[in-house]
Amino acid sequence: MEGIKEAIAFITGLAVKAEKPEVVQINGRTYCTKDLRRYDAADKAKPIKATTLTSLVDYIKESREELRDRMIIQVISATEVLLYSGLLPERDRETLFEVNALLPQFEYGREYDQESFLVSMQSCFMASDDREAVTILASNITNTQEQAYSDNGVTQQATMKTGITTKENVLVPNPVNLIPYRTFLEVEQPASDFIFRISEGRGGAPVFKLVAADGGLWKSQAVENVKKYLTEALKDIPNREQITIIA
Repeated sequence: MEGIKEAIAFITGLAVKAEKPEVVQINGRTYCTKDLRRYDAADKAKPIKATTLTSLVDYIKESREELRDRMIIQVISATEVLLYSGLLPERDRETLFEVNALLPQFEYGREYDQESFLVSMQSCFMASDDREAVTILASNITNTQEQAYSDNGVTQQATMKTGITTKENVLVPNPVNLIPYRTFLEVEQPASDFIFRISEGRGGAPVFKLVAADGGLWKSQAVENVKKYLTEALKDIPNREQITIIA
């Protein structure tokens, strides 16, 4: 019993000692043993966050005194761009500006009811012939219930047909080529092919969905469009050679 008490006391002492932070010197640099965070690390600013490429261009043009000798603009994706410094003496970088596109949301592969789908086609896609064709077809789909009844005095018979049909004959190419808002609004939006599907949802109501059919090719096109926009927008600034744009 005495040995167990001593073991518990020893373990408790180790825990207390582990919780106590200590300052140590390693290769001339100061660290805390608690989380190994350096006390003498260089101060860095938190990045400014925005939603448009225009705001990034304005910052670079009007706040040159905040930039370092070498700066890098990296197009991370179709919806994200970072501005950060070249390598610092500590072999790391400072991020000064972060841009994330603010875009309408459309879920590809999800089934939408008729009203939601028609609203999304107007708000999430640029005008085009195929968008118009899809909208016309979707607006002309209706749920039908046809009934026939007969009674000859001896037997009764009832027939009911249910399903979805079009109110008008409308031809739509499939796949359809649409232009969703998927990258910064300042640049050209890449067009993509989509499979357009109509089916019956709950209660027989028609539902609609779009399935991407381009294998994600639009992403590389959008990134290249963003890079071209930034290259053109910054071509005339002083010391342009100090800023590298990569994608």
